[in-house]
Amino acid sequence: MKFIYLLIFPLFFCAAGYGQKYERNNLGIKTQADGNTIEIQFYTPSIVRVVKYPAAGVYSKESLSVNMIPSATPFTVKSQNSQLVLKSESLDVTVQFPSGEISFASSDRILLREKKQGTKFKPAKDTDTDSYTVYQAFDLEKEEPIYGLGQHQRGDLNQRNQNYRLEQGNTEDAVTFFQSVKGYGLFWDNYAPTEFKDGGEGTSFESIVGDGIDYYFMYGKNADGVISQMRKLTGTVPMFPLWTYGFWQSKERYKSQNELVGVVKKYRELGVPLDGIIQDWQYWGNNYLWNAMEFLNPEFPEPQKMVDEVHDLNAHMIISIWSSFGPKTKPYNELNSNGMLFDFLTWPESGSEIFPPKKDYPSGVRVYDAYNPKARDIYWKYASEGLLAKGIDGWWMDSTEPDHLWVKPEDYDTKTYLGTFRKVRNAYPLMAVGGVYDHQRKETSDKRVFILTRSAFAGQQRYGANTWTGDVESSWENLRAQIPAGLNFTLTGMPHWNSDIGGFFAGVYNQKGEVSGADSLLFSELYVRWLQFGAFNPMMRSHGTDIPREIYNFGKKGEPVYDAIEKFINLRYSLLPYIYSTSWEVTHKDSSFMRALFMDFAADPKSWDVKDEFMFGKSILVAPVVQAQYTPEKTKEGQNQKESIDFTAEKSRIVYLPAGSGWYDFWTNEKLQGGQEITRKTKLDMIPLFVKEGAIIPMGPQVQFAEEKKWDNLQIKVYPGKDGFFTLYEDEFDNYNYEKGAYTEIDFTYNDKLKKLTLSNRRGQYKGMLSERTFSIVLPDGTKKVLAYKGKKIECKL
Repeated sequence: MKFIYLLIFPLFFCAAGYGQKYERNNLGIKTQADGNTIEIQFYTPSIVRVVKYPAAGVYSKESLSVNMIPSATPFTVKSQNSQLVLKSESLDVTVQFPSGEISFASSDRILLREKKQGTKFKPAKDTDTDSYTVYQAFDLEKEEPIYGLGQHQRGDLNQRNQNYRLEQGNTEDAVTFFQSVKGYGLFWDNYAPTEFKDGGEGTSFESIVGDGIDYYFMYGKNADGVISQMRKLTGTVPMFPLWTYGFWQSKERYKSQNELVGVVKKYRELGVPLDGIIQDWQYWGNNYLWNAMEFLNPEFPEPQKMVDEVHDLNAHMIISIWSSFGPKTKPYNELNSNGMLFDFLTWPESGSEIFPPKKDYPSGVRVYDAYNPKARDIYWKYASEGLLAKGIDGWWMDSTEPDHLWVKPEDYDTKTYLGTFRKVRNAYPLMAVGGVYDHQRKETSDKRVFILTRSAFAGQQRYGANTWTGDVESSWENLRAQIPAGLNFTLTGMPHWNSDIGGFFAGVYNQKGEVSGADSLLFSELYVRWLQFGAFNPMMRSHGTDIPREIYNFGKKGEPVYDAIEKFINLRYSLLPYIYSTSWEVTHKDSSFMRALFMDFAADPKSWDVKDEFMFGKSILVAPVVQAQYTPEKTKEGQNQKESIDFTAEKSRIVYLPAGSGWYDFWTNEKLQGGQEITRKTKLDMIPLFVKEGAIIPMGPQVQFAEEKKWDNLQIKVYPGKDGFFTLYEDEFDNYNYEKGAYTEIDFTYNDKLKKLTLSNRRGQYKGMLSERTFSIVLPDGTKKVLAYKGKKIECKL
């Protein structure tokens, strides 16, 4: 978003008391305090930008994350008691003189204040350019939880008393944004490596380089409201295709096209649902051909035939592309001739595929300058001609951090199109992913963009991207860490997230060479529990190395592990109408898939820091089993991993049910009161799931892939106890016609007092929509009513 200062017209200059001189313009004010220039700009009544820089300097910036154009916002300015107070209809922003600290309030309630003398500019060199290390500290209430900051692997949900170096990494996604349980959010708009600290000295951001302090304060009243404000500021979420919400199978890596197609065929033979298969790296051949975006590996001799076979089996295929290129590739040559490649060390280090790498045979692989629009054009040209033209359905954009090995201080001096790498380092994934999305949107609207990416930065939700958690190791500890990692990531405004089901590196379970899952019962239990968690992620994707993850590697039908895997894949598919309607809520109403409990139950302090439960959509509470119940959590050398284990035994798990709602056990329909901790039965094929009273959940048919059957006979589960509402959304599932209004909505409204369910008139239309259908209404007590629906309002007494 280019901030154009010509839009800001000074209206008058005033002085009213000591140090309270200011200029007013159509967005806000400009003043000086404590040797710094301060600008306060209303983007909306609820979003305020704060800019500070040394008074002797100037400041202008084109934001990479913010794409919102400020709207005309009525506000007043009042000078009183050594203060300037700016008021919009939603916020009071106060500047204290002579020190210059700023506070934010709503309805006379202080939301956030800067720490006194908490603004610091330390002169720094950005290569040969004068700049600053910029620091701003804030005072938070002692018991005030905050969330966000991206994706981190420490296992913490509440980010108080945490210190992070916010810099992109394989398993760490740096997002300089947090939100509070008080209903506000703060986005620190700086792309340099940044230290976040929370402790006795306050809550602070310190970026290693910046021309000024630049942040946005937003008030949304609650977590959904904050996320809505962040998306207004940095971009809304486009719809993903329906097929992306089915089950995905992958591994590191399928070594031939016959192997890849064979996996899809095997799933179809077994009758286990599958919507996607992923081809990881080296389909291009050796490391000197790294990321050629062509099938140069002789094991992939007929790529068009491979893609066609996958499509003929009613599955989709996405493929690995990277942010770097080998020296023998066409993209490398073109980018290099235009000075669009970086020189720091990236992965792979060696041209040899032997591990560990032979560093005396360097690969010559180099990262491309994704900040450069012409470089993004070149990147897309090869991706489109070499892969999209063959019918590839989506992109697995690996190493979008990008990989930066053996970091040297001088690496940050690397020149990019937008300045030094130091200055724009954290925004690399935003630029790389955005380049692919924008180019594909320009090329066609007949197919929705789908990108799976390893890294992210603020605003990336606008680019059709689902971020995965990186190459985490297979362990119970890491499974536990994925829940708060995904929730904090979601709380930055980016709703699509997933992890490698089972963890990527499983070598600890396979110390004697590649084995099947059935050969390691210790891994089998971990994999099942991770898959059950993954069934309630925005993407359900099995992936990893060392141990193959395809279901037939875990035994056969009738055996506990196989049956547990199949059960939850089928459950995922039965929930697709609920999931797809939730995706419309995400796009249309700024909702989220994975929801920390405080998002829906902020009035219950016990819900504020629950790290092992979450809501999936607004109706289903998920309590994954994240402790080993049948096997040891850690393997020991020489341990027999095939020893007899009774996977049919019943176990249990403690669950907290938030106050403010009654809850139904998903499996038994037993109703329980909220605000209590309970012990619930578990089995290998069962985790605690609960449905909020008042919920309305559509359940789809049993299918082998997402679009196999029309939703012409859905079961509608109604959970009494409170009034309820749900909108069933449908469209053409894989194009952008919904942006032109080609979709339908049917509202289901439940009146608990009258025990009446009302189906609204159908709104909208699209090509191929159902004009008539059957809904089977089901209550927890077994009551069932069948309704013939023809698009007109129906009232049903239950």
